[in-house]
Amino acid sequence: MSAVWISSSLLRSRAAHLRQLSVFSRRAVLQPLQVVSSLQKTWTPGNPTWLWCSRSLYVDSPPMVPGQSFSYVHGASSVSLLGQTVGQSLQAAADRWPHREALVFLQDGVRKTFSQFQEDVDQAAAGLLALGLKRGDRLGVWGPNTYHWILFQFATAKSGIILVSINPAYQLKELEYTLRKVQCKAVVCPTQFKTQRFCDMLRQICPEMETAESGVFRSSRLPDLCMVIVTDSRQTGTVHVEDVMQAGSRKHHQELQDLQTKLSFDDPINIQFTSGTTGSPKGATLSHHNIVNNAYFVGLRLGFDWRPIRACVPVPLYHCIGSVIGGMCMALHGITLVFPSAGYDSRANLEAIQNERCNFLYGTPTMYIDMLGQPDLHKYDLSSVESVGVSGAALIFSRCLWCRSHFQSVSPVPLSFSVGVSGFTGGSLCPPEVMRKLKTDMNVKDMIIGYGTTENSPAAFVGFPRDNEELKTETVGCILNHAEAKVVDVSSGEVVPLGDSGELLIRAYSVMLEYWDDSDKTNEAISKDRWYRTGDIASLDRFGYCRIVGRIKDMIIRGGENIYPAEIEQFLHTHPNVQEAQVRTTPIPKYRRPR
Repeated sequence: MSAVWISSSLLRSRAAHLRQLSVFSRRAVLQPLQVVSSLQKTWTPGNPTWLWCSRSLYVDSPPMVPGQSFSYVHGASSVSLLGQTVGQSLQAAADRWPHREALVFLQDGVRKTFSQFQEDVDQAAAGLLALGLKRGDRLGVWGPNTYHWILFQFATAKSGIILVSINPAYQLKELEYTLRKVQCKAVVCPTQFKTQRFCDMLRQICPEMETAESGVFRSSRLPDLCMVIVTDSRQTGTVHVEDVMQAGSRKHHQELQDLQTKLSFDDPINIQFTSGTTGSPKGATLSHHNIVNNAYFVGLRLGFDWRPIRACVPVPLYHCIGSVIGGMCMALHGITLVFPSAGYDSRANLEAIQNERCNFLYGTPTMYIDMLGQPDLHKYDLSSVESVGVSGAALIFSRCLWCRSHFQSVSPVPLSFSVGVSGFTGGSLCPPEVMRKLKTDMNVKDMIIGYGTTENSPAAFVGFPRDNEELKTETVGCILNHAEAKVVDVSSGEVVPLGDSGELLIRAYSVMLEYWDDSDKTNEAISKDRWYRTGDIASLDRFGYCRIVGRIKDMIIRGGENIYPAEIEQFLHTHPNVQEAQVRTTPIPKYRRPR
């Protein structure tokens, strides 16, 4: 008898296809599997049944068969990781969709196809090399959502320069700390935006700018900083962005091309500063590999690979949601990004959705609450929007009505899918009541949820569009492809039984390289075996879905009882007269622990 060989990848892909064709609901599929319920009560690693019950979950489609018996999950996938740089990703998109619209900045009247954007990126990258910047140097981008922000995001990546994303709200102290910490060599910014006078603040830190010739100076307070590139009006002691675009000669363009074979996808390419509420901001350092693959798999789960997407992006580009889930998804999946305004403007968002027929919306819970609160909301034609996304600890996504008949399955997390609108929010859970109002007041038909952190590039969990209401409102989605998660006891560090709460840890291709020049903070956040400690209290279920309970640092201990503000806030949001809720603690001497 002759042997017949069948590849394991083929078997996995066929199995995934059968799961997608299943007419049974998740709850229905569970019925025949009650036989394993007794096995799942025993989760001790020493028990042989643990090996069977803890097999990886395949997450190319919604998991149908439970594979977990304790609080650990691995998102197995038949789709391989990408081994390419940011520059290679954009070049591939320009080659595939040269005439497709890539970027729309409504306030500035800028529209670029993928081919046009690629040409601008090459010009800017060659210009940076001509000005003396080189691979490994740090360049800060400080400002609101404008075309030049995303232009320099990709230009720095192509030239091997590390982009430093600077919060446009930073004041003198925070700005100086950030520039000194990462030793920025150049800063790109507008002269001013609203009340922020960017150039004036830089002059206060670097008075040498006033007498700089050709825009190059040497600062006594920031010895590494030597150049400020302005994106609007020309200023004394600065280099104008148009000069950068014209600076690159044929020699510099050739140097740029030669550089592409030397760049590694493991090189650091972006430094994102995290909140400094518990101290100075920390610079999460991300590689090409981190952000390319995170955007790729989030986009696949949202269905960006098989249908046209026009995404409304009101979230800031300096945040991971805007630059990775927005900018990188554009380069990898050929979606169109529509930026309504430089700063957040609810009416501009609604007008962009209506006029540009956006089917995807990025946003935070606060942004959605603001849009829902617009008195003339009903006047806008939002028929292109069918779903919404919310992120932070939770993300919600949505799809559009016109593609609904073609939509088979979508995924959660910081993005949305199909011809609809989705959102990605940062910093807080989206209250279920807000999600319900999105359905009733904005005609959103579907929502997907997700979870991530800057240190995870950012997504770790993303939901599927076929998830039921309970999963969409009570979890933050399913483990992402090629990622691992476990929940451990906060005190002992041991993995807890399935369904129990503990600290959520993530290990994946997406975990940052380090906190820039801060080995102590890096070692606190990432263990020797590369588990990233999120600081979030969470639990896992048998299908790899995660529930966020709260933050370890936010936990309130009252009379020996653990209380999580998020749970109280979600309850308060169920009241029709509560628009937004935040829980704070007030010490009571009676319950204060003796020192």
